[in-house]
Amino acid sequence: MIKVLSLFDGISCGMVALQRAGIPVNRYCAYEIDPKAIQISKRNHPNIEHFGDVIGADFEQFRGFDMVIGGSPCQGFSFLGKQLNFDDERSGLIKEYIRALEVIKPKYFLLENVKMKKEYRDAISEILGVEPIEINSALVSAQNRVRLYWSNIPDIKTPQQSGINLQSILESGYVDREKSLCILEQENRLNVAWDDLYRRYKTKSLNNVVFFSKDLDPAKGGRMLTQNELERLQTLPVGYTQPLKRNEAAGLIGNAWTVDVIAYIFEHLKGVYQ
Repeated sequence: MIKVLSLFDGISCGMVALQRAGIPVNRYCAYEIDPKAIQISKRNHPNIEHFGDVIGADFEQFRGFDMVIGGSPCQGFSFLGKQLNFDDERSGLIKEYIRALEVIKPKYFLLENVKMKKEYRDAISEILGVEPIEINSALVSAQNRVRLYWSNIPDIKTPQQSGINLQSILESGYVDREKSLCILEQENRLNVAWDDLYRRYKTKSLNNVVFFSKDLDPAKGGRMLTQNELERLQTLPVGYTQPLKRNEAAGLIGNAWTVDVIAYIFEHLKGVYQ
């Protein structure tokens, strides 16, 4: 059985991925400060041990743990952000992840982050001692979501294409693309009428909409993706983010991991932990 420390744990997609990969968990300890995320985590995984704020955390208590995982806040690295690297207080949290590795010295680690400038990517790779693998969630889900994964778990390669498409995960309606665009934290701020929704969609200031008519006629109306559909895009179990409302859950889902990508990575540990 495996002992895991998860930093910036969010809604505990790491635990979902371990379960999906068939890796038995002895202890799963999590650092997270968002009360809504913790609420969802506790509802789905009451055995997770929560430790609050990671800043200045005492990692000595986790010596002997098998794996440290985390996807540190990425706004400072993102091509959509200012790309301030470690000077940005949000992406600077990666320093806490590095400190955890130095203190705990786990057998395995996994760090996820967005695509970023080569100099930032190389700096992280030099510190961790491994090059990242780039995986697009579109290979295992209905969502385009390109991320970098640094890990010393052996033999990780790009997963096979699953063939799932956006239309197949809808509860109703029709779409004009094979894959969703990347679901982001900003999904939690969407609450607009159809006319404005469609206008923003056409000007590319908004990601995804669902049409009511098969001919994709905007005059016949449409809608945003539902909470269940957003969960499916991240390959979460449907209902995972209940009892939160759609927009409350949307931001957490947008910040989450694509579970099936992480499960694919963790599957490489089957046989090691039983």
